[in-house]
Amino acid sequence: MAKKRERHQNPEPFLSDDTNKSASKKRTKPAKQHQSEEKLISAGMSSKILKEALLQQKEIQDEADAENPDNIVFPEEPITQTQVDEDDDVDNFAGFSDNHSQFGGYEEEINEDEEKLLEAFFSKDAGPQQTLADVILRKIKQKDQMPPGLSAVLQPSPKLDDSIIEIYKSVGEIFKKYTSGKLPLAFKSIPAKQNWEELLYLTEPEKWSPNAVYQATRILASNMSSSKVTKFYKFVLLPRIRQDIRKNKKLHFALYQALKKSVYKPSAFHKGILFPLCASRTCNLREAVIIGSILQKVSIPPLHSSAALMKLAEMEYGGTTSYFIKILVEKKYALPYRVIDAMVAHFMRFCEDSRDMPVIWHQSLLAFMQRYKHELTKEQKDDINYLVKKQRHKLVTPEILRELNNSRIRGEKEDDLMSLYILPFCLIKVLQFPHILFW
Repeated sequence: MAKKRERHQNPEPFLSDDTNKSASKKRTKPAKQHQSEEKLISAGMSSKILKEALLQQKEIQDEADAENPDNIVFPEEPITQTQVDEDDDVDNFAGFSDNHSQFGGYEEEINEDEEKLLEAFFSKDAGPQQTLADVILRKIKQKDQMPPGLSAVLQPSPKLDDSIIEIYKSVGEIFKKYTSGKLPLAFKSIPAKQNWEELLYLTEPEKWSPNAVYQATRILASNMSSSKVTKFYKFVLLPRIRQDIRKNKKLHFALYQALKKSVYKPSAFHKGILFPLCASRTCNLREAVIIGSILQKVSIPPLHSSAALMKLAEMEYGGTTSYFIKILVEKKYALPYRVIDAMVAHFMRFCEDSRDMPVIWHQSLLAFMQRYKHELTKEQKDDINYLVKKQRHKLVTPEILRELNNSRIRGEKEDDLMSLYILPFCLIKVLQFPHILFW
C-alpha cells in the first residue's frame, strides 16, 4: 500500500494580523498596459450617466406613486427636473426637412357627420384664443390704471433698456427664418429672467418658424418651473398649434414634436394645453385627434392622469372632451374612488339631455365600463342602467349593458361573485340527484 502523501500547510496565515502593515505597502510592480492607458471619464459622458440614473430614479418614484394614488394633486416638478434632451443637443439641431414636415395618419378618424353632432355642444359666444400679446397688454393696462406708488410696489418690473429691446427684437428676426443650428444666447437666458414674458413678447412668438417653436419649447420646458412654462404653453404653443391645424388641416411636424416635448411636464401640459383647449368648447374633432395622439404615445404619471380625468369630468362639456376622456381611461390606471364617482356624475349629467349624443360620448362610456365596472357601487350601476335607456346607440349600448351585467359591486371579491353562480348550480344538481347527499 502506497504511503499517504502528506499535506503541506502554509506556515503563514492568509490574512495577517498586522493589517496596518499590509495596508501600508505600496504597489511596486509597473502598471499593466490597459491600466496605464486608462483615462478618466469625460465630462459629457459623466453627465449622460448621471442623467440616465436620475431618469431611472424618477421611473421608480412614479411606480411607487402609482401604488398609492389617493392623493389627487398636481405634484410640482422642480426646476432641475431632468429632461431627455441635453443642452448640448439644442445647438446641434439639424432641423426637420420639408418632406416629413406634416403629421397625418388620422383621416380615418375624422367623420363629417360626427363633427356636425359635436358642433351642437360648441360654445356659440366663444371669443378668440388669447395669446401672449393679449396677456402683456392686459398687464400694461392694469399697471397704468394703478396709482404710481402702488404700481411700483405690487408689480416691480425692471424697465428695459433700448439695447435689450433691440437684442430681443433681433432674436425675433432670427426665429422668423430659423431652420437649424445654434440658438442666440440671449434666448437661452430667458428662463432665468424675472420679466421673461416681456422679453418673449419682444421676439414676436406668433411669427416664429415651426422649427423655432420646437427649439423654444425644448429650452423652456427644460429650464422653467411648471407654473411658468404653463403660460408659454397656453398663450404661445396652443394658439400656434390650433392656427396651423385650422389653416392647413394638418399639423407641421416640428410643431407636433414641440407638442410632444411639452408633455415632459405633465402638469403644465394639462393646465396649459388640455384644459384650455376643452374649456374653450371650440375644439373640433381634427384638433382632438391630433393632440390626443400625443396622450396616446407618451407615458403620463398616474396621478396626473387621474387629476386630468377628474377636471375634465367636472368641466362644462364641449363635445370633444369625450375623446380625451376615452384616451385617459384607456391607459388603465388605478383610479381613486373620488375620480370614479366624478366620472359617473359626468355621464349622468346627460340623462335628460334631449340632444343626440355623439358616438365618441358612447365610446367613452363603454371604455369607462370596460376598465372600471368592478369599482362601481350598486346605486351607480343602477344609474348607468337607467342612463343607457335614455341615451342609446344601436352598436355601443348593447356592449355597455353586457359589461354592466358581468361586473361586481365595489368591494365585492371575485369569489363572492362566483358563489352566486355555483350555489344555484349545486342546488339544481341536488334536486336532480338527491342520492348524492348520502355518498
